[in-house]
Amino acid sequence: MPVTQSRYQVTTSSLPRAMPGKSPHYTPVAKPVSYTRVAISPPSAGSSVNTSAVPSLTSGSYASSASGDHDSSDAGARGVDLIDMMSNRFGNVIDPLPLDRSLARQAQASGELNAKQRELQELQALAQRRLKGTRANLADGMKAAKEVRRDLEWTQKRVSSLNTKAAKKHPAAYKAASARYPAPIDC
Repeated sequence: MPVTQSRYQVTTSSLPRAMPGKSPHYTPVAKPVSYTRVAISPPSAGSSVNTSAVPSLTSGSYASSASGDHDSSDAGARGVDLIDMMSNRFGNVIDPLPLDRSLARQAQASGELNAKQRELQELQALAQRRLKGTRANLADGMKAAKEVRRDLEWTQKRVSSLNTKAAKKHPAAYKAASARYPAPIDC
């Protein structure tokens, strides 16, 4: 079996790296800064100009524009509280009346829904009670129907036995009575 080597270097321990921290004092800019494009002709070949891709911060025109633009607005921004400014802006932008109206409508609808829910629960409880009563009545009716059927079967057996006895004891009178009053046909 061939031995394979890992292509990646495995480190046994990792040390925390020092990360630059944030400055403890942050001053927000009071008004947005607008940037404009400036057309500059390329430098001539004979002059001593930085030809790297990154401009030097110490070159004349770039250093003056970088230091001069923000110094004046920095002094005015120190006295501005960003939270107060944003709450004032939002206070002027948002009208609380429609929100209050919608909240009142929502509370009213919620109350109506709760009332309907309670009413439905009461109706459901009433229907359950009625169903229980109807089931009890049905059970009583079924019990009474079974008793009536038992009584009818007993009576039918008793009448049949009496007819048989009468036919044996008085055959002529039974025959005359059967002809005069015929028995009903069972379906």
